Formats: sequence, C-alpha cells, structure tokens
Amino acid sequence: MRRRTEVVSTGSRDLQQCPSGGDPESRPLPPEAHPSCPRTSRLCLSPGQTSPLGTLFPAPPAGSLQGTGPAIGCQATDRGPIPCCLALFLLALLGELWLPALLYAAWLYLDRETPARGGRRSPWVRRWAVWRHFRDYFPITLVKTAPLDPSRNYLFGFHPHGVLVAGAFGNFCTEATGFGELFPGLTPHLLMLPFWFRLPLFRDYIMSGGERLVSSDKASVSYLLGHEGGGQVAVIAVGGPPESLEARPGALTLQILSRKGFIKAALQHGAALVPVFSFGENELFHQVPNPRGSLVRAVQERLQKLMGLALPLFHARGVFQYSFGLLPFRRPIHTVVGAPILVPRTPCPSHQAIDRLHATYLERLITLFEEHKTKYGVPPEKHLNLI
Repeated sequence: MRRRTEVVSTGSRDLQQCPSGGDPESRPLPPEAHPSCPRTSRLCLSPGQTSPLGTLFPAPPAGSLQGTGPAIGCQATDRGPIPCCLALFLLALLGELWLPALLYAAWLYLDRETPARGGRRSPWVRRWAVWRHFRDYFPITLVKTAPLDPSRNYLFGFHPHGVLVAGAFGNFCTEATGFGELFPGLTPHLLMLPFWFRLPLFRDYIMSGGERLVSSDKASVSYLLGHEGGGQVAVIAVGGPPESLEARPGALTLQILSRKGFIKAALQHGAALVPVFSFGENELFHQVPNPRGSLVRAVQERLQKLMGLALPLFHARGVFQYSFGLLPFRRPIHTVVGAPILVPRTPCPSHQAIDRLHATYLERLITLFEEHKTKYGVPPEKHLNLI
C-alpha cells in the first residue's frame, strides 16, 4: 500500500518541534503548559492526541488587544469598504466631481470584461506582511497531500463556504501560508460572485489589490481553465452563498448534491478536479438561529433569490471583550488540499458523464474528510451531511 505523504505549511519559518514528539502550534503558551517543553517551545500535544476545535487556542487575557488588528483587516478586505466606495461614488456624481465620476462610469463599461479575464495581479501585494499577521490570528495552515503538475489547469472545490471564506482568502489570495512554495508553477484565483464586480470603486479595489479575486461567471471559469500551457487554478466555494447560512460551530453540512456546474466546466476543459476541505472554517462565527422553515431563514432565502447574495446574521467577538462582536473567533483553520482527479477533455459532456464524475468527486471529498478529521479536532463519530 502506498503511503500518503503530507506537507504542511503555515508560511512561518520559526516553528519548533516539541521534544515530546507532538505538533507545534502557532500560539505560544507558558512553559508550564507542558512539562517537557522548553520556554521557547510552542504548545505540545502528546503523540496521537488531538485538541478539539475552539479549545486549542484559548482567548487572550481580558483587556488584551492581541491579534484584533488582522481580524479587522479581514473584515475590511472582504466587504467592509462597500458602503464607503458607494458613498464616495455617489458624492462625486452628485457634487462638483460629477464629470470625473461620469468618465469613471464610462471606463467601467469599457473595462467590464477584466473580472472575467483573470483580473489584475500583483505578486508584491500577495506578499505583504499584513497577510502574515492575518494568518497568525487564527492561525491558518495549508496542507498538501499530493503533488500537482504545473502543466495542467485545476479546479479546486473549496468546502465548506463558511461565513467569510477566510481560509480560502488566506491560502489562495495571499502567500502567507506558502502556496507558491507548496505548489510551484501554479497561480490560484479565488472566484467571487459577479455582483461584487458591478459595484463602482469596490470592484477596482478587490481587483487591483493583487489578491487574485475574479468573477465566478462561466466566461471567467472558461478563461482560466482553458489557459494554454496550464498552471492556472480556479478556486470555487462550491456551496456558494446559500451554504453560508449553515455555517456555525460544529456544522458539517455541505450543499453539493445538486451542484454540478463545476463538474461540467472541468469536463469541458479537461481540468483536473481537486477537493479541498478547510477544517475550522465554520468555527469562526455564531449565527442567529435560522432553522429551515423559520421566518429568519425564509427572509434570508428570499433575499438570496432576489439579490443573488446570502445574508447570514453572524456574530463572534469584539475588540475589548470576547462574548459578542463582529470579529471572528481565534480558531485554527487547516485547509487540506486533496489529490487531483484527472479529467478527460469532453467539450460536450453527457448527463451520465457529469453524474459519474460528480459521484467520484463526492467519494474523494468524503475520503479526504474522513482521513483527516481526527487530526483537526473533529470527533470520529461525526460525518459530512451532504444536501
């Protein structure tokens, strides 16, 4: 039987191995936390011991502001600037800067294809030091289980969506966790809803920042997966916005059984499929109770159909206290990249071919989860709930 090898990267170069044979973690603890750890060591776990999510990294002492800066940056990087961008554009349009605003609107029309053609890239921005602080806040770790040939194009199926897709952003939109070192020759692109690229100023903010955020429409996916010479990775959160309504600590529900568009795209372009599971993604926020059939869920689903966006009512911790706020909890995220599923190029795939590949993908995804769940705090008796 062939042994599966794993390469784990947090992007840090200063992790020390504990003398007990345990695994180092990114949050320093006092030396009394483990009797055999030297003062400079990190948290030690006995061989074979796992720590449940949410208890591995206890909250800092009351009154401490440690780590809140990167979390605020996370909120701002995602959707925080939207109101500011819209307000600035409207103030310019209705004020003395109406002419530059109109010229910008005309340029938006001329530049409308850019989000579907790879966006704008800046390797320099991907290596900003702020992303390392963002990584260390949770912390985020990228785990490689198999090599990926850079001469191919890949479609990464990211699970679960979570509330803010923090693991996908930290691993694939920045170099904080060492994606370029683990997968040399590959260029990742995280797909976002086309809606965000229609908002003035905000669309240029997310494209020109270098984070490789691109539109998730069909043209964008085809552009990436059809790239001559390979080396392109399209990362899609398969569950989409509706799955974010299921994101809460302990949840393992994936909306995937009826989602086959990414399977068809992989077949049409012959792109290899790679299941990716991000352990800890759902542990970052609580949500207002919204069971199926409730008034809250009905309103959320109605808004999702009208706007194409899901609006989870989430909360976590604040800056000065840890019981309520909009900052994410400090919970470890381990994003495990599975082995590729090689896909033959089929320009016009049949329904049967799509269903077969979809079944294979589900099998590989479940296997990936089951093989790694106990390492990252998921109890052995818990399993994925596919809907």
